[in-house]
Amino acid sequence: MNYGIEIKASEQGMRRRLPLLAGSVLAVTLATLAGCAKAPPPPPPPPPVVVIPPMPSPPMGAQAEMTIPPVAEDGQRHTVNYGISTSQAVWNLRSAYNVAALNCVEPEYAPILDGYKRFLKTYDKSLHKASLEIDRSFQSQHKGRAAIVARETYQTQVYNFFSLPPVDAGFCRAAMELSTELLTVEPSQFEGYSYQGLAKLEAPFKEFFTAYEQYRADLAAWQSRYGAGGLITVRPTSEQTMAQPKGFSQ
Repeated sequence: MNYGIEIKASEQGMRRRLPLLAGSVLAVTLATLAGCAKAPPPPPPPPPVVVIPPMPSPPMGAQAEMTIPPVAEDGQRHTVNYGISTSQAVWNLRSAYNVAALNCVEPEYAPILDGYKRFLKTYDKSLHKASLEIDRSFQSQHKGRAAIVARETYQTQVYNFFSLPPVDAGFCRAAMELSTELLTVEPSQFEGYSYQGLAKLEAPFKEFFTAYEQYRADLAAWQSRYGAGGLITVRPTSEQTMAQPKGFSQ
């Protein structure tokens, strides 16, 4: 019996398996170590989508920069018609109605010109009286030619006030209403009515001034949030991304 040969053959087989077992243990060890390593941090979330609303624009197509009459501590807007006498209210009403007759030339505003012509005839005595009183008022404050210049300067301000282009449509509608109202105002009632009529023609302008102040506030808020000078990236929506042609990149 050749036991020696069998033992040697068995030892040789063990030697061949040892390298294989060592390799398996090494692989298990490396896998275990890999499992203990920290996973990389997740990528940062995408920046939020910033939707920038349109920049506020002036109301009624007005200019971006305008000087408007302020509202004083008494809560009233100090226009050219603020704090005036009855005679000046009568004359300012005449001036405003005159502007409407000249500027509201569309066919639908035809009653304004006819109404203004009637206005001059019906209330001629009150208008003449008011003009004389206004002359005396300016002459009491200025001497000679300076009184005439002062009145003409103020009168120009009144005409310019009622000629503000953004308010044309609203002003013409108010003048149409005035023309209808004046049909019921007797000459003896006209001086008392002058404040009411003037307020009607001035109302569209005050509404515009209020809207313009709101525009300024809205613009300041928009500039504070979106117009500080920094770069703002607006990410496309998923629909916009899907609609992009292949090969397109932002």
